Order: sequence, then C-alpha cells, then structure tokens
Amino acid sequence: MTNAFQPNPKSSITDVAGIKVGHFTDSRRPTGCTVILCEEGATGGVAVRGSAPGTRETDLLDPKNLVQQVHAIVLSGGSAFGLETATGVVRWLEERGIGYDVGVAKVPIVPAAILFDLGVGNAKIRPDAEAGYKACKAATTNAPAEGNVGAGAGATIGKLFGGKRAMKGGIGTASIKLGKDLTVGAIVAVNAVGDVIDPATGKLIAGARTLDGKKLQGTMAGILSGEALPPMLGGTNTTIGLVATDAKLDKAQAQKVAEMAHDGLARAINPAHTMSDGDTIFAVASGKTTSTKPANVTLIGALAAEAMTQAIVRAIRAARSLPNLPSAADLG
Repeated sequence: MTNAFQPNPKSSITDVAGIKVGHFTDSRRPTGCTVILCEEGATGGVAVRGSAPGTRETDLLDPKNLVQQVHAIVLSGGSAFGLETATGVVRWLEERGIGYDVGVAKVPIVPAAILFDLGVGNAKIRPDAEAGYKACKAATTNAPAEGNVGAGAGATIGKLFGGKRAMKGGIGTASIKLGKDLTVGAIVAVNAVGDVIDPATGKLIAGARTLDGKKLQGTMAGILSGEALPPMLGGTNTTIGLVATDAKLDKAQAQKVAEMAHDGLARAINPAHTMSDGDTIFAVASGKTTSTKPANVTLIGALAAEAMTQAIVRAIRAARSLPNLPSAADLG
C-alpha cells in the first residue's frame, strides 16, 4: 500500500493565521535564534520530554496558572546563554504596546527554549537580546528559511558516539490544511543525540557515522553491534520546536496538543528524549479559524505530530555541511 497523504513541500508554520516567523543568524559562527510572533495573543501550552531542558516562562503555560495568552515564542542556540534572546523579543513587543495588561504596563509574555550548539565554532559567541530583537524585525508571514539558519544554524545530530561522528542538523517547518477551517503547522530546530529517520520510507537519512566518518552507520546499529558509548555531558543537545493551529483552544487543550506533537518527534528521531536532550515542544492556538464548531483536540494533536515529523525531516534535508559535519545531502 502507498500512503495517500502527500506532504506539501512548500507548506510552513506561517500558513497558520496569526503567526509570523523571523530568524537571526550570526555571521561570526553558526548560531542564531528564531522567533514565532503571535502579536494578537495566542493560547499557549508546552510539553518537556527531554531530561536536560533549558527554558523560560514554561511554568506560566501550566493550565492552572493565570495568564492565558502568549505573544511570542523563542527558539535559540547558545545553551543557557541563549535565553537572553527573549529579553530582546520582550523589548520589541513592548515598544509596540503588545503584552498582558497589568494597568501600569503591558507585559509581553515570551516563553523560550534553547539548544546546545557551543561546540560548533567559538563558544563565546552566543545569541543575545539584540539577536532576539533583530529576529522580531525580520519576522513575516512568508515561509521561513530552513536548514542552517536561526536556531538551527549550529544544530548537529547523531552524537551518541561523540561529536566526531555527528552530522549537521538544522531547522525545518511544515503545515497541514484540513478543509477550509483548520490548519496545523510546526517549526523545529533539530539538534538531537539521536538519528533522523523519514517515517514515510523508514529510511535513516542522517545520524551517527562510521568510525572513519565516511558513511552513515546509525546510532541503533552501533548500539546493537556492541559499540561502547563514550561519556556524554547532559544538556549538550536538544530538539526544540513549536506547533501552531488556527483553532480555538484553551490552555489545557494546547498542552495536550504539545504532548501529542512529541509523538511526531519520536517517530522521526531515534533515540529521543534522552538524558542528554532537553526536548521541548510548545503549542499555540491563534483562534483565527472561521469554524464555529468545538475544536477536536485529538484530531489537532494527530495533525501536529504529523506536521512535526515532516518539519524534522525537512530540517535535515535542508541542512548543509560545515567543516567536519557532513549533511544528509553528502552521505544520504
């Protein structure tokens, strides 16, 4: 049997009404950040499955907590240093009068997550508040660039046997439209310990290389052959992303969609959610749909997982090699 569903290679998360995306890519070394703007406010949720996350404002997204909407989400390189990018996003939004009204000010709500890319180039160069501000200035409703840009600029994958056998990761996006009333999209920066598989074919497309670095071996093949694993520091990897929909969701529903989106991550990355990954997926609902029917959370979550899978595969296929870090295009 063939899969009747054919992904749209030109789709992107900006197909979701109310969403803009902007990248900042540092020209001094491969690193950067990506901002997803929801300027009119969007219901937010989050699910953290990795054991070494680096995040900001995720507690606020808990359904039992007060604030109901976010105004932007930031994905950044730079490890914990990269969380500073959200400060620049807050400044950009405040200048435009966007935020949660507390009477004396409007406070922009900007959750963020980071990945570790300090091993690629000069670790002293990290995305900062100015990088976040510039990403906002670059944000549009156009389909964002993929591959070695924004939060994916310094991303790498296939690192369980060490960085010398790794390959280049990146950032990717995708969306799915169901009729006229529902769109679900995803954007993801893929910086995993594990390998990336295309679930549509079952084929390994990038990951751990052979000892000589010339061929694609695969992490699980190495494990099952009895290769010893070198020591690995926690938090030196991480896949971070966001799924968005134009449906009307409350915070509990958005959280459930974020949880289900992790299933798409796990279909495309193996192993996933490890002790050295901080895998984090946000979900936002803009509420821009014209439908008056109640949202089907199961349907939206299933589409979010599929969009996440497609975005991960696209991130790796769009990635381009760096010195000592071949891409899928080189070894695939």
